[in-house]
Amino acid sequence: MRDVQATGDAPLIDPRTGESGRRPRRTVTLAVTAVLLFAADLATKAWIVHSFGDGHVTAVIPGVLDLEESRNAGAAFGLATGSTIVFTLVAVVVAVAIVRVSARLRSRAWAVALGLLLGGAVGNLGDRLFRSPGALRGHVVDWIYLHHWPVFNVADSGIVVGGILAAVLAVQGLRIDGTREQS
Repeated sequence: MRDVQATGDAPLIDPRTGESGRRPRRTVTLAVTAVLLFAADLATKAWIVHSFGDGHVTAVIPGVLDLEESRNAGAAFGLATGSTIVFTLVAVVVAVAIVRVSARLRSRAWAVALGLLLGGAVGNLGDRLFRSPGALRGHVVDWIYLHHWPVFNVADSGIVVGGILAAVLAVQGLRIDGTREQS
């Protein structure tokens, strides 16, 4: 049984108390989160491409953290390198799905999670569309190397953190409209 019901833009009604209240939409939070992550990803990739050559390594914490430019034609961690077009299309579908869901978004935590996912997807999508070897086949710029972990970038970090946050919110029963599932 649901504790609070919501339909579109109608006020939320608590069936036990009869009180109503309208939760604000969180699309601004989603957009700001996505834009900030995208901008950070774009800026760091531009810096790395300008400052480093492919294969150049700078040790930040020797044996733990290096900065190195590498190009990834596949998915995260270099998997499925022959499927660049598929990952491009998946990123487009994810971005469109998040934008469509945003109309029902009333949870700040979900707005942050979806903003991280959107910003990360668009960050890597930009590489796939505009970097060599060409549109829909571009290689993603990765540059953060934690030893014993594949090289990644800011967009990848946003996707992972956003995905973990979304999973935690779902397990806790928090819906994107800000209501909670009753157990």
